[in-house]
Formats: sequence, structure tokens, C-alpha cells
Amino acid sequence: MEITGKSKIMFVLADPVDHVRASAILNSHFASIGEDIVTSPLHVRPQGLPAVIAAIRCMDNVVGFGVTIPHKVAVMPLLDDVTPNACAIGAVNFVKRTRDGRLIGDNMDAPGFIAALLKYQYTVAGKRVLQLGAGGAGRATALAIAQAGAAELQIANRDAEKAHALAEAIQALCPQAKVVASAEPAETFDLIVNTTSLGMKPGDELPVDISRIGTSTIVYDIVVNPAVTPLIEIARQRGARTIGGKAMLDEQMVLVADFIKQ
Repeated sequence: MEITGKSKIMFVLADPVDHVRASAILNSHFASIGEDIVTSPLHVRPQGLPAVIAAIRCMDNVVGFGVTIPHKVAVMPLLDDVTPNACAIGAVNFVKRTRDGRLIGDNMDAPGFIAALLKYQYTVAGKRVLQLGAGGAGRATALAIAQAGAAELQIANRDAEKAHALAEAIQALCPQAKVVASAEPAETFDLIVNTTSLGMKPGDELPVDISRIGTSTIVYDIVVNPAVTPLIEIARQRGARTIGGKAMLDEQMVLVADFIKQ
């Protein structure tokens, strides 16, 4: 990959950045479609986010940036506009910079999440789903699950208040769905989705006990790095089907490329 003065630049804003793999996947995708766009992670602490966003407005060769933990919600008031999709989710994970420096946020997590499921020939409709986590990514996946026709979505989170708030928000957006803040035993669900950061660091506790799940359960961990989290490893030992975070990220790349070129 040759980076020149003609190359367009993207960033991925995160804290920390050790786990970030979106930049490598984006670079590979852009190269495959002949786009001279290169992406790099930026380690941005929460207190520095406003200054970084202000600086990006002044960088004429920057076409956009990805946003991940912990900035997906905090970045929204710093932008000029967000798409209806991102507004409904309440979180942003990609931002495009227009030629005049305006910043417009969108969220590719929901369509990427569903597209990865479909790639594995699995549909959410009529299924009981347990979602772990109620952060930025969790907001997107919860909305996607409810919109896809799940029979029931239960949301569990270490901060129970956040779980209740998200369940109420998704229930209001999707009144036809059954969305509650609860956590029945994992083995009672068809699909288990981890949207927390647990599993990124060695020694992390499991986000849920899956020691009793069976072979009919799908375990979907959106953590990208490591590719095989402890949750996925145990699920495989139990004979369950698994989906890793890279599948969701891969499906977002086409959406991101189209978004920043609009």
C-alpha cells in the first residue's frame, strides 16, 4: 500500500486502540475496490474527543472516521447531523466529512449485524434472543433484533438501569416486539448476542454462563479481537454454532464505502 498526498484518510477513534481491527479490514476493502483511501486507528481519550473532532474538520484530505468504544454515543452532539438510522439507535459508528468540513454520522452496526446472520443462513424472526450489553453497539443490535421480528428480546447489563432504559427505548420504537430487561438462563434462548467488551482482555470474566447451552443455540460475539473469545470457545465446546465479530465488521465495509462517497 502506497500512501501519497493524493490518498484520502480515514481514522478509527477508540480508547484503547489495541483491539481495533476495523482499520486493517477497511484498508483491505478499499484496496480491493480500487479506492485510494487509507485508515489508521487514533487513540482518543474521552476528554480529548471534542478537540479531535474539531481538528478533523480542518483536515481537508480526511473523508471520515469510524467510532468505537467508548465514543459511539458521546460523539453524536459533536457532529453536524446524523442519519435517521443513527438517531433511532442513539449511537454513531461511522462519520463522513464533507468537502466543506461538515460531519455526518451514521450507524452501520445494525445492518452489518443482520447481514452477518443472514450470511450464516440464520434469521431472527420468531426466536428468543438474549442480548448482553446496553452500550453503543448494544443499542444498534437491539433495534435490529426487534425490527427483524424476534419473538422476545431480553437485555442484560451490569448496570441494570441502562438495560431497563434500552429495553424501554426499543419497545417504544418497535411496539410489536417484546423487549424486556432481564436475564433468564442462557440455555432457554435460541440466540445469545454479546455486545459488551468482555472477552477483549485476557482474564475477562464471561458475560454469561453458557455451560448448559445445546447444539441448537447460536452464540454471536461481536468482539473482533481476539477472533475466538472465551465465550465463543466455550460455545464451540458445547457444540453450539458461533459467529464472531469480524463477520459483522466485514458486512459493514461495503456500507461504509458507499456512505463516505455519497
